[in-house]
Amino acid sequence: MATRSRRSAATEVVEEEEEQDGTSKLQFNETLTGRPGKPIPVGELLRRLQALSQELRGMEQEEADRDSLLPVAKELAHHNLVQHKDGGVRAWTACCIVDIFRLCAPDAPYTASQLKDVFTLFINKVFPALADPSNPYNGQHLYVLKSLAEVKTIVLLTDIPSSQNLVSQLFSYCFDVLSGPSKADSGEELSKNVEHHMTAVLAILVDESQTLPAEVVDVILAQFLRADPRVVSTGTSKGKKNGHIDEKQSTLLLKEAPPPYNMAKNICNSCPDKMARHIGQYFSSVIVDASTAITSAPKNKSRKRASSEIDDSEDEVPRGPTEEDLEEAKKAHRLLRELWRCTPDVLQDIIPHLQDELGAENVQLRLLATETFGDMISGIGAAGPPPPAMLNPVAYPSQSLTPPSDYAQVYNFLTTPTSPHSFPASHAQSYQSFLSRKQDKSPIIRAAWTTSIGRILITSAGGVGLDPEEEQKLLKYLAEMLVDVDERVRLAAVRVIEQFNFNNIVQKLGSMGSTSETGSVLFNLADRVKDRKHSIRIEAMNLLGKIWGVASGAIAEGNERIIKLLGPIPSKILGACYINDLEVNVLVDRVMFESLLPLNYPPIKPKPTTNGGSQAVKDSQRNGDHGYTEAELDKIRTERQLVLVKDLDDRAKVVYFARQANQAAGAKYMEAFLKKCEDYNGGVIDKGEKEVKQQLGGLIAYYCKVLPDATRTHDDLWKFAKMHDRRSYQLIRFCMAPDSDYRKAYKSIKEFTKRIEDSPGNSSLLDTLIPLIYRVSILCYNRSHVPAIIEYSRTDEKGLGATAHEVLKEISTKHPDVFKAHVQDLCKAIEGEAPTAKKPNGQGAVDDLKACAGFARKFPKDLPKDRKFLQGLISFALYGTPPKAAKHAVTIIMSIADKKEMHAKDILSKCIKDFQCGSGHYLSRLAALSQLILLARREIEDDTDPVIDIAINHVLLQNRTEASDNDPEWMDTPDENLTAKVWALKTLINSLRSLPADASIMQIASPVYKLLNVLVSKHGELSKKSNAPAGHKTRLRLLASQLLLKLSCTRHLDSMLSASAFNALATVAQDPCTPMRIGFVNKLMKYLGQGSLHPRFFSILFLMAFEPDQHLKDSVVTWIKSQRTRFEARKSTTLETVFARLISLLAHHPDFDPDPENLKDFVQYILFYLKCVATPDNLSLIYHVAQRVKGVADGIVSPPSLAADENLYVLSDLAQAVIRQWEELQGWSMQAWPVKLKLPGGIFKALESHERAQEVADKVWIREEVIEGLEGVVRESIRAKKRKNLADDGTEIRGKKRVKIPTMNKTKPKAAKPARTPKKKSRRVDGSDVEGGVAPSSEARRRSGRKSAAKSYVEQSDDEDDVEMEKWQVDDTDEEVEESETESQNQEGSHADEDEDMAEAKAEDQVGREEEDPEPEPEPEPEPEPESRPPIRETRTRGAKKSNGVTSAAELKRKSVPATVNGKGKAKANGKTSTTLKTKVKTRGRGRGKATVDVEGDEAPTNSPGSDQE
Repeated sequence: MATRSRRSAATEVVEEEEEQDGTSKLQFNETLTGRPGKPIPVGELLRRLQALSQELRGMEQEEADRDSLLPVAKELAHHNLVQHKDGGVRAWTACCIVDIFRLCAPDAPYTASQLKDVFTLFINKVFPALADPSNPYNGQHLYVLKSLAEVKTIVLLTDIPSSQNLVSQLFSYCFDVLSGPSKADSGEELSKNVEHHMTAVLAILVDESQTLPAEVVDVILAQFLRADPRVVSTGTSKGKKNGHIDEKQSTLLLKEAPPPYNMAKNICNSCPDKMARHIGQYFSSVIVDASTAITSAPKNKSRKRASSEIDDSEDEVPRGPTEEDLEEAKKAHRLLRELWRCTPDVLQDIIPHLQDELGAENVQLRLLATETFGDMISGIGAAGPPPPAMLNPVAYPSQSLTPPSDYAQVYNFLTTPTSPHSFPASHAQSYQSFLSRKQDKSPIIRAAWTTSIGRILITSAGGVGLDPEEEQKLLKYLAEMLVDVDERVRLAAVRVIEQFNFNNIVQKLGSMGSTSETGSVLFNLADRVKDRKHSIRIEAMNLLGKIWGVASGAIAEGNERIIKLLGPIPSKILGACYINDLEVNVLVDRVMFESLLPLNYPPIKPKPTTNGGSQAVKDSQRNGDHGYTEAELDKIRTERQLVLVKDLDDRAKVVYFARQANQAAGAKYMEAFLKKCEDYNGGVIDKGEKEVKQQLGGLIAYYCKVLPDATRTHDDLWKFAKMHDRRSYQLIRFCMAPDSDYRKAYKSIKEFTKRIEDSPGNSSLLDTLIPLIYRVSILCYNRSHVPAIIEYSRTDEKGLGATAHEVLKEISTKHPDVFKAHVQDLCKAIEGEAPTAKKPNGQGAVDDLKACAGFARKFPKDLPKDRKFLQGLISFALYGTPPKAAKHAVTIIMSIADKKEMHAKDILSKCIKDFQCGSGHYLSRLAALSQLILLARREIEDDTDPVIDIAINHVLLQNRTEASDNDPEWMDTPDENLTAKVWALKTLINSLRSLPADASIMQIASPVYKLLNVLVSKHGELSKKSNAPAGHKTRLRLLASQLLLKLSCTRHLDSMLSASAFNALATVAQDPCTPMRIGFVNKLMKYLGQGSLHPRFFSILFLMAFEPDQHLKDSVVTWIKSQRTRFEARKSTTLETVFARLISLLAHHPDFDPDPENLKDFVQYILFYLKCVATPDNLSLIYHVAQRVKGVADGIVSPPSLAADENLYVLSDLAQAVIRQWEELQGWSMQAWPVKLKLPGGIFKALESHERAQEVADKVWIREEVIEGLEGVVRESIRAKKRKNLADDGTEIRGKKRVKIPTMNKTKPKAAKPARTPKKKSRRVDGSDVEGGVAPSSEARRRSGRKSAAKSYVEQSDDEDDVEMEKWQVDDTDEEVEESETESQNQEGSHADEDEDMAEAKAEDQVGREEEDPEPEPEPEPEPEPESRPPIRETRTRGAKKSNGVTSAAELKRKSVPATVNGKGKAKANGKTSTTLKTKVKTRGRGRGKATVDVEGDEAPTNSPGSDQE
């Protein structure tokens, strides 16, 4: 009863109080602190705190009686509780205090000191304890955190004086809790609520605080650097600095944002304005401190130009900032990148400061700002850009067939570019300032800017997207950076393009234009394969090879857009060979077999033949298929090769086919090298040691000439020989063997590579040996590919039929051993396609016949000879279309038939019977007659007259097509009438070529030569009665000129081309019709390159000085320079001595006039020659040749003409003056040529007397104003040459400093005094010093097609479709291999116009000369022991003041007193030199004695076994 009474009384009291004020009082009335000396036991204290906490949690703020809370609140703040050693007591105390805060809000019932103790408890004890989810009081800790966040009582911390330390500790502990690993023994992870509430607490604190300690800002910003792998990998500050990330450990990097990163990001986004102010202050201090440290550092005056990565002649690069200063600045800028990605609003005040850095004087600061802006615009954070897309040219199916959706990468918070806003839109001024760095004076800044532009394009400005106009503008900038003057910028541009995936290359880079469109990104990238810097060439060529390797799949499938954009890439790569650089050649080899036609393509194992099981590489097979057979893989590989060849332009195709053609010859040299290595036996030689070493050394010396680093090649090949690895020898032989299939060759290369790599200390050998193995291995024209090529030629699958025919013809002629196994199939196909009088043959038959004809010439016994096959060939000879089918059929018959005479007479009788122009198959009969008279002359000797009659009277003299005013100047496709005339002309030519060398040819050849000369001189018109169409005449003139060249390839016929006819022929190179010039010049270069023509024909090429077709002119210059390199290697002076012939040619030029104005044009011819031929080493010889011309008379005009002689002398003086100016302006120094050179006869003859020679020598034949105007003309020519180099390479010309020549005061030259002549008998006029042989022609000179001096070339047509008239490549459509046997037999004589006193070129020993040498970068003829001409001893005199025993006019112009000449090669100089030609001549004593070394003159033409013949 008592108890109940007490309860009732208490209840009544409470109810009474609640009724009075509407509040509830705290019922807890137990003490919490205890008495001094008698503390409350921990268990009891915990019970009391729990009870208090339970009651406080149940109370609401509006109902709580504040007064009743104050005693408890005071006790809770006692240090005995807040500093209690038991964690449970502290935890429950903290729970009670946060409830007191909640109930008493907004005013806490504590003093500042008590608040400090309370928050010290929260920050130092409660918050760190949250890191352990397994803590028994973790619930209480979470409650405290949640209450501080939700009630926002954390703001009370700001009321505490000097609370900065507590605030700093709070932020540090919060981020430490989230960043550190869980401390729970069970491994339990932190609750997401911890991150959420901590973020809220800290955000509230930031928002309510007037200021934040610098340490807090540091802690917040430090979380963003968690996205930087550099920081993550280094761990603590004690770790290694600047550690690089191992790509192999990329899987260990973060894949999603860590909690501290997210918390810092959310804090910044919650309070953008305040955080912007705090972060702005932070960056201002950091950036200013860093820039101050950098800019205040002393500058180092002794700079190394080439070693520093940030040094340049234009940059004032300071030295001295410590590594720490620079690293701090870099770290701050990396932080800016990350802040832009996640919280861009806090950077409003910082971006203007960053923009100011773009204009800083210091290069390092500008570089940091440029890189930072670029990455911010691209949405790239501190982790850097995403890994670049890998272009895999080996993949099958090709990556180009992959849908664009598959290019999307999985999101990675570290590397996926993300930009929340469009930077150009939100910060337009800063964006424009960034773009202005394109013009920065420092190439380092421009290089970094270029990289940034590429990344912006790749990421589409961080995924936001670019306006189409803005994207095109950036693409234009990127294209311009590819041709920047500094190589670092160009290299950066190439490397950033490598980061584009294939879809971006097509869609973005391709939007500006294709590889063939000038100014586009792809065009400029392709142009970098010819860059001056080899490092750029490597990067560009490898990248282009990969791009095309990936694109090949789509190209094969007929994707028109990709074909247009990327199809020309192989042509660009192979066209780089025309640079004639050994490093480029090796690079092309590697790109060819590593990207364009990779050795391991396709990467699929063939299906076994035993059980049919699939062993194909996973994910590389067709859906539902069980693998590929070996034949199917060969077809896949063949398709890629045909796709490559199909899109090659003419020049690139020359290179491709020439490289394959040279494989056989290269294999012979490699076999010789391997044999000598075996004889060398690793250095242990039983007998003939000296001979073996000498021969091996000769072969190694040859390989040193064809590889770029001669020293390394020498050492590596000797090292390989000393290894004496017989297995390696055999593997190389497997690669070269014609009977090796592709897989055997590939596996041999693979095993060889592994053997060398595993050999200790010899891994570097691969860089030397692999290019050589690529060149000698049968990889493209492999026997495994022939069946597939034949199949493509039959089916024309994917439009590759024509290309397959072309390749098949090349294989049959250049690699008949490979073709041999499949020729029977080809013959059966030909047999089945045989035409009749009513049924035509198939379209591909002519190509099959061409391939078979090339094979028949070399291996006639391997072709079938059955009657059915021969009858089919006869049908082709009579009815084949086009006419070339008949020609090839006759070739095969004459090669394989046992009864040649019977078949020849049978075909002849059927062809000439009732022949009439316009009748059925008359063109085929003409073609058959043309080939019969070439290959079966002996068999049809008695019946040749009807053939000649048909050619002349029935065809050539009949004009069945009348001219009209609308006739085009050029016909791309000849009509029937013109085609008949073409075959008739070839019939006449073949009648001469088939004559034996010892036959009397004058009577037979004269009418034919007269006919051809008339066609050339009369511009293609034969008939005097009727006028042929313009297109006919241009075609016939071109054909006549080409046939004259062909006839001159036969030595005993070359003498029939008189000097005057030669001069008329030369004017074809200046015909107004562009296709005619192209066809003639290309044919001329082809024959000269094969060594088939006399060197006098080189002079015609130098008439191209005014060529309007820049492409043709450039190709001529490149070709001449390649020949110059070739002749230099052989110690030959062919191009130098041909200068005399050029002077003669110019003297007889129809536009020549000694008038000073006209001579300006002829100066350009001389300058063009010097640009192509002159070097510091040969300039003195060229000058000597020019001098010698003044000592002879003209031998062409009959009767002798003083005007013709004077033309020579004018040009001689003009050439000497130009050469002197060239010498001075180039900074070269000429020396006297020690041997008197004798000039060719026929075009020159000796002067009639010594007095005449003296008279000629004394007179200056050019006016003074001409000499005075030369300096400007020559200087402009040299500048134009340098400007062209700059335009071609996109690089700044930084050559060696020119030798500075002292300039003398100009004085008016004194009149030349007569030179004293020695008392010696005048030279006999016996022609002993000139070339003899050809009688002078009385044929009148003919004007060229140019209407005014050197300025009337106008392209009449842009058509370049007639490939037959444009190529000089091996076995083109007009030059067939079946005629080479006849022509080689006819070339055993010597040229009648050969220089008599010139030393004949020594025949070089050839282990196996290449069958053809059309390669644009001709390599020196391989020889084990190359022979060289003895060196010429040169004497420094006054510029070679001797000329045929008389003083030259140019010298007289310079002399102030006469010189004494004794005619024996001795000169007495007085040491005085006039300054008329502004040249200071060095003198080093007198030249004494007679020269005993012969000077090599015109190179004797060599018969190339593989030269093209009809």
